[in-house]
Amino acid sequence: MKSIIISIGDEVLIGQVVNTNAAWLGKELLDLGIPALRTVTIPDDENEILKEFKRSIKDADVIVVTGGLGPTHDDITVRTVAKFFKSKFVLNQKVLKHVRSIFARRNIPMPAANIGQALVPDVARVLENKTGTAPGLLIDKEGKVFCVMPGVPYEMKYISQTGLFPYLEKKYKKKITRVISQKTLHTIGIGESVLAEKIGDISKIVRKGRGFEVKLAFLPSNYEVRLRITATAKTRQTAKKLIAEAEKLLRKKAGNYIYSSDESPIEKTVGIMLKKRDLTIAVAESCTGGLIASKLTDIGGSADYVMDAIVAYSNEAKRRLLGVKAKTLKAYGAVSKKVAEEMASGIRRRSKTDIGISVTGIAGPTGARPGKPIGYVWIGYSDSNVTFAQDFIFTKDRLRNKDIMAKMALEIVRQQLKINN
Repeated sequence: MKSIIISIGDEVLIGQVVNTNAAWLGKELLDLGIPALRTVTIPDDENEILKEFKRSIKDADVIVVTGGLGPTHDDITVRTVAKFFKSKFVLNQKVLKHVRSIFARRNIPMPAANIGQALVPDVARVLENKTGTAPGLLIDKEGKVFCVMPGVPYEMKYISQTGLFPYLEKKYKKKITRVISQKTLHTIGIGESVLAEKIGDISKIVRKGRGFEVKLAFLPSNYEVRLRITATAKTRQTAKKLIAEAEKLLRKKAGNYIYSSDESPIEKTVGIMLKKRDLTIAVAESCTGGLIASKLTDIGGSADYVMDAIVAYSNEAKRRLLGVKAKTLKAYGAVSKKVAEEMASGIRRRSKTDIGISVTGIAGPTGARPGKPIGYVWIGYSDSNVTFAQDFIFTKDRLRNKDIMAKMALEIVRQQLKINN
């Protein structure tokens, strides 16, 4: 069983819109046991769309199309689908009623153009879209399933989960002879090659058998490495057992670096730990310019543990707002162990929190000096028992440095919370 994912839209091709739909669909179809043979992005051009439809329907069992279902003149996907299947349009009263209700609820007159969204090819089964105006369309012909959905991600996901996936599971239940499951563990603070050496080849360690296998992929990204476990088996139950065995092995070999197994970012992991322990935190930032606080407060409910944040960019601000001593700045410079420690303890005392975290460094591209290159940073930590600082050297790119520095500050908090658990 194979699938092909087709994304339609000039905005996707020119990079104006990031194609998250294809990534999500690829993962979900893999979990169903219908992995993608390829993903394709094509423009809003009838000839190009027809060409890809002809090619894809020969190569795959399931073709999933997103994009071009809006009410404007440049949304040509539905009429191209009708042309491809030599189908006539019919007015679907249920869809029309739904579209009218959306405008009525908003107390807005419905433009005539939106009536067109209730016109569907007569060969298509309508898949309900409670999150938007354009329905999904499913055509099952000659053993092939062809599904068209809106390009709006939350609409596409709704139609997939409530219409497309249940249909595929029922139709291909007996034909899907392999189940492919995946799980991704997120690590931070260790390089890809060092991590690979530490772990080894798990496919040679996890139990083997006829009809199943386990693979591990290393996916590095900005000082993090995702460990993607893929298990192939005859049943979902066996695949899950293989995933669990592989995860247990990975945690044994590299557990200290693993901060998440559910796609949560480091700030969510830290937030959960702080909330669970009923602890509060305050942040003092220099080179990251408020990014640590921003990450922490991206998480809902963070008001329970984030009490304060100060961006003390200048030396004067470090003295006035955080209590960093003038003699410390003079003796060691702003980017130093002592200053990072005084910033962390200063914000903790000022804010009366359990934990204080600080960052002072050289994000770049200027500011380097002997012994302190671009990317050099000191991260300070302070609680009622200990105050310390760690130094790192990262990249020469300013924005990457800010992101990595913020993540590593949160990772230091995570490690300390583990120690004090």
